[in-house]
Amino acid sequence: MANGSPLESSDTLRTFGAALKVFRERALLTQEQLAERLNYSHASVASVEQGRRMPTAQFVERAEEALEAFGVLRAMARHVGRQRGLAVWFREWAQLEETAVGLCTYECRVVPGLLQTEAYTRAVMLNVPPPPTQEQLEQRIAARRARQDLLRREPPIAFSFIVEESVLLRHTGGEEVTRELLGHLLDCTELWNVELQIMPQRQPHHAGTDGPMRLLETPERQWLGYSEGQKTGQLVSDREAVSVMQMRYAKMRSQALSPADSVELLQRMRGAL
Repeated sequence: MANGSPLESSDTLRTFGAALKVFRERALLTQEQLAERLNYSHASVASVEQGRRMPTAQFVERAEEALEAFGVLRAMARHVGRQRGLAVWFREWAQLEETAVGLCTYECRVVPGLLQTEAYTRAVMLNVPPPPTQEQLEQRIAARRARQDLLRREPPIAFSFIVEESVLLRHTGGEEVTRELLGHLLDCTELWNVELQIMPQRQPHHAGTDGPMRLLETPERQWLGYSEGQKTGQLVSDREAVSVMQMRYAKMRSQALSPADSVELLQRMRGAL
């Protein structure tokens, strides 16, 4: 979940966004035209310009080249901390995600951050005391949305997600938020590098009762694990411990619904709302 943490000022985000806008207008481009050149959505460009979204390294490089920004955007990006809005204990793992070739996630508490909608993220963060300030909330949402760019990163990451059915049946945020979330999850399953499986609510044999876990494969083909609790997170590098996590995750993949059956369940759940 990685919600609460000491947060930093978002001034650098707004400054970067303002600079991007200046260079875009200098090039006589609309946001839509720039988005097309960068191969990003219009919403992504608008969010970066407004200082609500952290630019990925890929976004910065493409913008730098498309706008002939004299290295200014690249230099400014070094001061735009991608770790802002992330819990302190989660930041090391988030850095590893940036270069991962494979990511596996099992969640029994909330929908994984990489798959959340903004409305769902808001509902989750506002439900967990202490309540954040508006600035803290926006920083955390911006950080989560920036991480979601990993789903479409080049070179691509192979994703596997296992999510408990009970997480979706909770209807966090209400029916409208849940309906939008289910639609978004279905959209994510159409990405060729994303595999989503739902762990059915009734499953007598379950290898994940020790709680949420994440596994990550580095470009050097090393596997690492991560587990998280209340205000804590632990990076697992011991090979034996990581091997145990891999065995448990592999077992859960066989116990969860298949990707195709998971899609059918998501469709039925959305239709029932």
